[in-house]
Amino acid sequence: MKTYTSEQLAEILGKHRSWLRGEEGGERANLSGADLSGTYLRGANLSGADLRGTYLRGADLSGTYLRGANLSGADLSGTYLSDANLSGADLSDLSSIWGASGNCCEVKAIQCDHWPVTYTAERMQIGCQFHTLTEWWAFTEDEIGRMDGKALGWWKVWKPILKNIIELSPAVPCGAAP
Repeated sequence: MKTYTSEQLAEILGKHRSWLRGEEGGERANLSGADLSGTYLRGANLSGADLRGTYLRGADLSGTYLRGANLSGADLSGTYLSDANLSGADLSDLSSIWGASGNCCEVKAIQCDHWPVTYTAERMQIGCQFHTLTEWWAFTEDEIGRMDGKALGWWKVWKPILKNIIELSPAVPCGAAP
């Protein structure tokens, strides 16, 4: 996994900013496969950046512009996404969104008793379990019970509530109107 010093990251972001402005010497940011865990990127403009498979666990992306960024396969666990612009971003095949703060549009997060629930238009993470919404609604009681000793009792209470929440406040596919 690639790592960058703060100076290297600043240089990449500077070149990316020039690329976005169409300036000579500009270069699209390619941070694919990088370890950016815990990185402070608040308010950065990463529109169109390649962040495939990037490890962003605990990064601060609040107010970051990620419009059209490729986040396929990225780990957004514990990432702060408040006010982040993810319209048009590729959120397919995220590896984890456990504990991400959500941006109230493409990624939403709630706390349901002792398990955090984070969801996108297609997938939901409850604790360490990350599956498509279709899979969640189709799981049998036996399958849920095998996930954790407390899971079945919790699921019996929270499944209808979560279905209602997601129906009333769905995460929107990237770029769609809320």
